[in-house]
Amino acid sequence: MAAETDAGELSTDGLPRKKFSGKKLVLFVVLPLVLLIGAGAGVYFSGLLDSLLGKEEQAAEGEQAAAEGDHKAEPGKPDPHAAPVFYDLPDMLVNLNTGNKRPAFLKIKISIQLSKPEDVGAVEHVLPRIIDNFQVYLRELRLEDLRGSAGMYRLRQELLLRITAAAYPVKVKDVLFKEMLVQ
Repeated sequence: MAAETDAGELSTDGLPRKKFSGKKLVLFVVLPLVLLIGAGAGVYFSGLLDSLLGKEEQAAEGEQAAAEGDHKAEPGKPDPHAAPVFYDLPDMLVNLNTGNKRPAFLKIKISIQLSKPEDVGAVEHVLPRIIDNFQVYLRELRLEDLRGSAGMYRLRQELLLRITAAAYPVKVKDVLFKEMLVQ
């Protein structure tokens, strides 16, 4: 008759059967599994898997077809190879909010990047609203608001937000500063 272990299990040779301890289970099962998953993720994200599966050749063929002019733009999507469209806004000169100090002025030249050439007419149609939004915002700025690259970034984002709201159906991609003088 086979021997019985303290857990109630019988071994085939009559000796008690040992169970895996938690440390051995982690060492022999979980650790190799984690290493395999990590190695697989490393190969995937490094791009080695793409070259093994032949995706590199497909990408090269697609680039070659695009270079030859065989690309067709899908309807409703802008052509990524189209030249960007820029529209220069009129120069603006505003006095800044300085409190009780001597007055400070901001002279700014702005160009906006549009997604389609057809949008120029729509922007010209709402140009008074765009200039009004800019003037109201710029007059409330303080000198401290314009300092450093972070100040310039915030100004660009605010102006982009305001021009997008004023010329709603038109997609404005970017606001570009051509000249900015604080005096």
